[in-house]
Amino acid sequence: MIRKGDLKLLGYGISFAAGAVIYTFLEIIWRGYTHPSMTLAGGICLMLTYMWSGLLSGSPAPLKWLAGAATITAVEFIIGCVVNIGMRQHVWDYSSFKFNIMGQVCLAYFVMWYFLSIPAFYICDKIRLGS
Repeated sequence: MIRKGDLKLLGYGISFAAGAVIYTFLEIIWRGYTHPSMTLAGGICLMLTYMWSGLLSGSPAPLKWLAGAATITAVEFIIGCVVNIGMRQHVWDYSSFKFNIMGQVCLAYFVMWYFLSIPAFYICDKIRLGS
C-alpha cells in the first residue's frame, strides 16, 4: 500500500527531475548552451514551485506566479553567488541590466520568471494529481 507521505515525496522527486530537464532544454534553446548549475537550479525551482502549488492551492493565480518568480529569483541569486562569484565560473552576468543585484539577478528576468511560473504551476498541478 502506498502511503500519503510516499506520494508527497514522489511528487517532489518528479518535480525536481522535470525542472532539471525542462530548464536545461529551455536554456539551450534560449542561449545555445547551459551549465550543470542550471540543471540543478531548474530542479530546485520546479520542486519549490511544487511546494508552493500545494501551499497556495486556493490562492489567486497571480499570487502563485509572484511566489514562483520570487522563488526562482532567490534560487538564481543563491546559485549565482556560489557559482559565479564564489567559484568564478561566470555562467551569467546581469550587471549590464538595469535594477540588478550584484549582477546575479535583475528585474527583467524577474518579470520573465513571473510568466514562466504560469506553465510551471500548471506542470506542478499535473504532477500533484498524478501522484
